[in-house]
Amino acid sequence: QVQLVESGGGLVQAGGSLRLSCGASGRTFSSYAMGWFRQAPGKEREFVAAISGSGVNTNYADSVKGRFTISRDNAKNTVYLQMNSLKPEDTAVYSCAATGPIFPTSIYVRARDYAHWGQGTQVTVSS
Repeated sequence: QVQLVESGGGLVQAGGSLRLSCGASGRTFSSYAMGWFRQAPGKEREFVAAISGSGVNTNYADSVKGRFTISRDNAKNTVYLQMNSLKPEDTAVYSCAATGPIFPTSIYVRARDYAHWGQGTQVTVSS
């Protein structure tokens, strides 16, 4: 069982930056594809970004492309989401997700493909 714990959320003004972190338990972190999803009040959960186990492949939602960067440090069992040029519409609870063990270059963008989820961290962007 993989356990995920997010951190780094908070309140920021529009145009600002935040970096989210997601720490994972277990010794085979590099065998897991990771993703970030978000859910705003009254809206469905949506895909934000994903990264393969090796870190070679990444994928982003169009709404965050060019502003957000997903990365991972397999030695630290941690995946990051660097969020720049934040907008009020980025306000949501951000959750990380993991699935595996899988082929190290595999990547997933659908929530239903992920088996493990963190509890989420709130990101609020004020205008």
